[in-house]
This record gives sequence, structure tokens and C-alpha cells, in this order.
Amino acid sequence: MTARAGAARPARLTTERMSSHYRLDARSEEIAGILAADAGRDAWAGGYVAPGKFAPVVVRHQKTGRRVLRPMHMGFPPPGYSAEAAIATGQTPRWVARVRNLQSPFWIGNLRHTELRCLIPATAVPVWSSAIDPQTGKKRQHWLRPKGEEIFAMAGIWRDLTDMPVFAVLTVDAAGDAAEINPDAAMPVILAPDDCRCWLTAEWREAQELVKSYAGRLESTAAIGSG
Repeated sequence: MTARAGAARPARLTTERMSSHYRLDARSEEIAGILAADAGRDAWAGGYVAPGKFAPVVVRHQKTGRRVLRPMHMGFPPPGYSAEAAIATGQTPRWVARVRNLQSPFWIGNLRHTELRCLIPATAVPVWSSAIDPQTGKKRQHWLRPKGEEIFAMAGIWRDLTDMPVFAVLTVDAAGDAAEINPDAAMPVILAPDDCRCWLTAEWREAQELVKSYAGRLESTAAIGSG
């Protein structure tokens, strides 16, 4: 799972943006075992993750440096945005769950600080086909994962807000198998197992080299309850 395309390109508009949701169909103990982390006290039994929902992510403990699983809310509130005000007026809150522009002042502080980077465990991510399925007349959602890996890590960042911790996933252009399904899709930054330590501990100059399109083999998987 080490092959990748060239360095990340500047952000561009895509006809099919990355779906913000993903699957994490594994228990806390399984996730912790694969990502060399302490499972923590909050149990995760597996399921669907989307902006506005809570899911476990892996962070480094500030005092010990050990990796720990910590439940967090998927999605940052936009600048100057009040989710409470939206809820009070009957609106669905908006959350920013994808990091695309690495130079944005909104993200750069998190990216440059190792303690604010995290590993986002997943078992499958979706890619919508660019072509219409002739049998259904609709585009098809494919669930993918790195070949041979039931649990893998995506590159993320997090922040501890006054009321809850939040996280977001880094995204890049699709490549390889994902691009064959939809060349205009965006994909999460999938980390090789050997790159996880670098993402959590290295200076930004080194860590940003990991923000690349994944060009390793991807395989289809049936995401339980994905719809």
C-alpha cells in the first residue's frame, strides 16, 4: 500500500465531490489493534460515519505520546457559524468535513501542529460512478478499500472546541482504481501503515509529502448497511 501518484495538485473544481461519509465496521478493540493504539473507554461497535455524527479517531496523548482512540464529532463549524442558531431556527447544521486547500488559514494551524493531526480509521469509502448504470438509470455507489486491508487509516486533523472535539479528513484527486470509476472524484488521503507515524509526529514540511493521491490497488467491498 505504498504506491502513490505524484505530489498533491492545487485544489480544483470537480464534477463529483467526495462523499463525506464512510464506513467503520469494526469494534474499538479491532481498530486499536490495527493502528497500535489504546482502545480507550468509549466503545465503538461499528457503523456509518457522516458529518454531524461521532466516530473514533486516533490521536497522540500529549503527555505519553501513545496513540489513543478518542470519539469525536465529524466536521468543523464554518468560520463565524453557529450550529446552535441553525438548530434553533429549524435548520440542519452545516459542518466542514473535508480539507482540500492546504494553504487555507482555516486549516494551516492544525496541519502545522503535530498534536492536531489524527488518523481516521475506516473500513470502506464510497466513490460514485461517472457513468449511468443502464440497468437502474442511476449512478452507482462503489465502496472501496486498500486491497487486503480490512481496516485502514485516512489522514485527518482535529481540534478541541469548547463543547466537543471535531475532526475532518484530507482529500485529493482520485487516482488508479478510483479514477477508473470516476476520474473527477475526490478521495481521502489514505495512509500506508508505515506512514501513520510520520503523519502524527513529523514536521509539516515532511508530513505534507503524504498528501497524495492513492495509487495502490483498491478492492470493492460490501459496506454493511450502506444503502
